[in-house]
Amino acid sequence: MHGAGNDYIYVETLTQDLPQPEHWAKLWSDRHTGIGGDGLVLITPSDEADFGMRIFNNDGSEARMCGNASRCIGKYLYDKGLTSQTEVRLATLSGVKVLRLKVGDDGLVEEVTVDMGQPCLAAPSQLATPDGSLLEGEVRATDGFLWTGTFVSMGNPHFVVFVDDVEALDVAAVGPTLEFAEAFPERCNIEFASVRPDGTIRMRVWERGSGITMACGTGACATAVAAALTHRAPRRSRIAMDGGTLSIDWRTADGRVMMTGPATHVFDGTISLNIP
Repeated sequence: MHGAGNDYIYVETLTQDLPQPEHWAKLWSDRHTGIGGDGLVLITPSDEADFGMRIFNNDGSEARMCGNASRCIGKYLYDKGLTSQTEVRLATLSGVKVLRLKVGDDGLVEEVTVDMGQPCLAAPSQLATPDGSLLEGEVRATDGFLWTGTFVSMGNPHFVVFVDDVEALDVAAVGPTLEFAEAFPERCNIEFASVRPDGTIRMRVWERGSGITMACGTGACATAVAAALTHRAPRRSRIAMDGGTLSIDWRTADGRVMMTGPATHVFDGTISLNIP
């Protein structure tokens, strides 16, 4: 499945576990010798919500949250008949998220809105500044270059850099120099963005543990928050990524970020599980 081009391999583990998911994430994510994807997502039972999920990047590291994956899980659960609810509570390592499903005329989910919760603007464990915050501040990359950006945590850390022309930026070269910067003890997701004349925000992403991806849901949320904080855009905006566009609403009333976008089923399949 994919959400705006951010594609993962989904394994339902409601009745049985998948052993060593870190191993399978690396093996199956390879686009030449495996299934191919940005990583592996497990759909799990949960004691605190309706369902749960675990996310593993294509390098085997476990992620705390993925907005695109959560939308896909909502579609999977409803379309497969595992729930009849159009509001689903999903447990993640970043807390319980609420999914609101929009069902089309064909009886299948076509769009999902995720309550991503309130952004965290000060996270000392994720950002090595005196108070764990950074608003239009400088971070020194591993190559010594200084980049100006804003830190936003959506449960996972993001550093949002606004540039004049994001299309001209070599994300593959710059991304890892910021992901591994000393300022980020847990490494970091890096977003590069430009505001278009029509107000849409064009964003490209280097994801921690996965590299360049077509889209990042938490990254889109972080970019929208950073744009509002720096007065580049209103609190409701559209984030255009390589794989598609998400609508983000950072609500004034309660400070919660609502993310709305598509979820797409690509194919089902089976693969041999040869335990190493």
